[in-house]
Parts: sequence; C-alpha cells; structure tokens
Amino acid sequence: MSDSDALKSLLPPLAQARLQSLRLADGVATVILDAAGFDGIERDGLEAAVKEVLAAAPGVSEVRVAMMADKPRRRIVAVGSGKGGVGKSTVSANLAVALARLGRKVGLVDADIYGPSQPRLLGTEGKRPEAREKQLIPVPSAFGVGVLSMGNLIEPGKAIAWRGPMAGSALGQLVDADWGAAEILVVDLPPGTGDVQLTMLQKHKPAGAVIVSTPQDLALIDATRAMQLFDVGQVPVIGLVENMAGYVCPHCGEVSDPFGRGGAEAEAARLGHAFLGRIPLDLAIRQASDAGIPPAAGDGPQAEAFLALARRVATWLDNS
Repeated sequence: MSDSDALKSLLPPLAQARLQSLRLADGVATVILDAAGFDGIERDGLEAAVKEVLAAAPGVSEVRVAMMADKPRRRIVAVGSGKGGVGKSTVSANLAVALARLGRKVGLVDADIYGPSQPRLLGTEGKRPEAREKQLIPVPSAFGVGVLSMGNLIEPGKAIAWRGPMAGSALGQLVDADWGAAEILVVDLPPGTGDVQLTMLQKHKPAGAVIVSTPQDLALIDATRAMQLFDVGQVPVIGLVENMAGYVCPHCGEVSDPFGRGGAEAEAARLGHAFLGRIPLDLAIRQASDAGIPPAAGDGPQAEAFLALARRVATWLDNS
C-alpha cells in the first residue's frame, strides 16, 4: 500500500467520498476535495476533520486542504420601490422565507444601507456575521434564510452617514459574500433611485425586479419611476405587488380600503408588467414582523399571500 493510499484510509467517510486527489511529498500532505453544494460551515467542518486525522499520521508534518466547487448559478431578485413606507422590507423578508419554504436555497441581502431593518424582521438582531478569507458569512436565521445587513455590523441605533461610493462598496461586500449553496439572493433595495440602485444594476445585474407599492396614486407615481430605472438598466421587471391592500376590521369583519384598491394592478397593466398579487393591511403581519417572526413562516391567510407571491416569482425564474 502506498503512502497516499494509507492516508486515504484514515480519512472520514465523507472526505473519502469527496476526495479528488491526495499526495504526500516531503512530509506535506496535499488534499483536494469536492465541496460542491456545501455551505461555509460544512466546508470548514470537513477541512478541520481531514486536518485532524492526517496531522496525526506518521510522516506527515503539514496538511494542506483545497476545496473545489462549481460556482452555483446564483440569481438576484431585487425588491424595490419608488418611496419609503410601502412595506418593501417586509415583503422582501417574507418573499425570501416563502421561497425557502418552496424548497429554494435563498439568501437575503439588506441593501438598505442607511435604514436596515432585516435583522428585526428575521430575528437576527445582535448577531454579527463572521468572515473568512475577506468574505462575510451570512447570519443564519431560524427560517432557513441567511441574511447580511448593515444592521448586523453596526451598533443598534447608530446612524450611517456615508457618501454614495462608501454605500456602494458596502453593498458589494454584502452581495459578494460567501453565500454557499444559495441559488437565489433576494435583495431589499433602499427606496428611490439613487447610488445603491445604480450600483446594483451596473455591477451585480439582477435577474429581475419586484416592485412594491401601496394602492394610492402618490405611491404609484414613485413605483413607476422605479420600474423605469430597471427598464433603463435592462433588468426585467418580474411584476408589481400591491401591499397594504384591504383591511379587515377585527371587530365586525367589514373590509375597507384605507389606501384604495386596484391601483397597482391597473398600473401594472398600463405598463405591460405582471401583477404579482395583493398583501393585506393586517395587524397580524405588523405584530409578527415586529417580533422577528415573518408571517410567511407560519400558516393562515397572511402566509398564503406571501407564498402565492413566491410561487409566481419562482415560476418566472424557472421560465426565464
């Protein structure tokens, strides 16, 4: 039995199954493993296990482990709005969670650099991401979605006063992080059509964009501007979501429309874009979001509204 065969027999079963090559020269054991489909934590664990067993083998003074993996086909879904206050971040978080419930491998980027809210929405406040080889490792959530946000990197309540280039650089670190096997990145963009949006379009090229608006005319005017930005950047608009549409009185059950109804659907039709559905104005959504429990992770009509949205987005991605 050769030295390499002897060392191979010492490897854990998973490492043996993933082994591409193993060579021993001058006391240095060089191991190449196939790490396709592993996230950062799984790769680190496998590397540590290999080093532990080989370092104790006779004639081995150093162990070098290289991980090889095909780069996953990762697609970015940008979630934007023309103005703040329309529930874009809530829709982003619940879209990501709903996609994960449909079996997709999903990460969530909180690109709202100046007003990050995803740590609250996904219950990851106070958790800082780790870094490996100059790449951030997403913070895991309890809902199967890793998240990266400036809210996990700065002190709670601290204002971020950065000029455009710094915000663009921060966005790059979040998007180009070690997302492991994630196949979809949902990116919660800041409201408006500024530097962060331009950086996203020019450097990261989303596969498509979801636009969030409330039904009233004022919000729709700004949502139209957001859609025009994506059109100019040659990023397909997946469709328009009408948020805060319809309020059911918890006492009498009467349905009212404080912000109107149907405006987003009509605007989508006018512009030739798909209408992705309505999310109700619901106290339960607000309470669950404040508690860090996305409604999409549960059951009931609130969860079903987000799951319906996720199904339409997933179908669009599959067919595009």
